[in-house]
Amino acid sequence: MMLMNGNTNLQVRVFINNISAERLWEIGKPIPPVKIATNVNILGINKKEADVLEVPFVFTINYAPPVAQISVKGRAHVRGKQDELKKIHNDYEEKKPPPQIVVQSISNVVFLESVIITRTLNIPPPIPLPRISPMKKKEPTELTYRA
Repeated sequence: MMLMNGNTNLQVRVFINNISAERLWEIGKPIPPVKIATNVNILGINKKEADVLEVPFVFTINYAPPVAQISVKGRAHVRGKQDELKKIHNDYEEKKPPPQIVVQSISNVVFLESVIITRTLNIPPPIPLPRISPMKKKEPTELTYRA
């Protein structure tokens, strides 16, 4: 997947190297309400070529109670102008967070992949599903007559 930012000339491509997923809950046993914690961990920002930065990452999903665990490892390649890439690399060296487009690109790809994995394992996905509450019957507050 490649994303481009309108404000800069950055292009981000995300590659997945490893997916590990395990269902820990017994099959046939109803899954209770769960809390799902997700974490994207950027492991570094390295110069790969003159116009490319490589950003290795690990994405994890943990469930409480322990229904399952999922881990996705990969690398993002960030292309752009040399001055932009140099600023990103220098910011990383100074312990500043990476640009939003990099984190968002990684998150988009790994969330999509993890939703497919959770469907295969028949466990709740890491994104909240919309809830539709039943419509309550509205009681009339006063009698109305029409003629």
